[in-house]
Amino acid sequence: MAMTGVLRPGHAQLRVLDLDEGVRHYRDVMGLEETGRDDQGRVYLKCRDEFDHSSVILRQADHAGLDFFGFKVLDAATLDKLEADLNAYGVQTERVPAGDLLATGERVRFTLPSGHVMELYADKKSIGNSCGDVNPTPWAPDTRNGIAPIRFDHLLLYGPNVSAVQKLFTEVLGFTVAERVLNPEGTENLIVFLACSIKSHDIAFAEYPEPGKLHHLSFLMDSWEDVLRAGDIMNFYKVPVDIGPTRHGVTRGKTIYAWDPSGNRFETFREDRQAYPDQEPLTWTFDGLGEGGGLDYVQRKLHDTFLTVVT
Repeated sequence: MAMTGVLRPGHAQLRVLDLDEGVRHYRDVMGLEETGRDDQGRVYLKCRDEFDHSSVILRQADHAGLDFFGFKVLDAATLDKLEADLNAYGVQTERVPAGDLLATGERVRFTLPSGHVMELYADKKSIGNSCGDVNPTPWAPDTRNGIAPIRFDHLLLYGPNVSAVQKLFTEVLGFTVAERVLNPEGTENLIVFLACSIKSHDIAFAEYPEPGKLHHLSFLMDSWEDVLRAGDIMNFYKVPVDIGPTRHGVTRGKTIYAWDPSGNRFETFREDRQAYPDQEPLTWTFDGLGEGGGLDYVQRKLHDTFLTVVT
């Protein structure tokens, strides 16, 4: 599939209860690189194989969660077209000026039916990945500290009106449905996994009564062995683990879910499925999410925290 519209998840701004603890976690334990701080006190970080300036932005607040997330689009013309398409669809947008986020161009911001604030943008300063552009090394030893994920990979967000969110993403933004989990009655999608690439998902939404909730922010690892290594590091630093190490049936991902010091859930994840847009979405029943191993393929268990703990 030619990548011509929405390209990939680009950034997420997280609220943390203690900025110093948050930075220690994402920089020193997770191994992200700190790339800047702004006059609002926000801290910017990137994963080791990301070229753009930042993918994770931390802001101190009195409650944890997600302020907004952004997807990068191909170019300025694409940004203009998608904004016009959103407006024609009935979605109100606003332009956030260049420079509001460090090293980031103008953004188109709007609120999803689930209550989440989403942005599209075309420009972010490229600072490289320390491997070089000519005869590059496969990885740079000086950037592999801590858990050391490759990139910010996807989000799972909880909120109402998932069917309306799915329509907006597929009919306006050009995403495809890669997989879905049905509700207990089997009548509607409880969770929908959406892709703008051939990944198993670039973002997912689950039906939930409260709007705008974060389930997890996911970081891609090189291998299953690196997911296990992440578990060792979590143990060493006493990071509270939610689920794993295990494998999902849904998306076939190898995973550990854990919490940062503020209670925001994050995932170390290794993808094991490519979902081309001409393929029909895979369907999981609600029973299959638990007893069928959709969530935890090893234990065949639907962990209570997966459905109830969000920020």
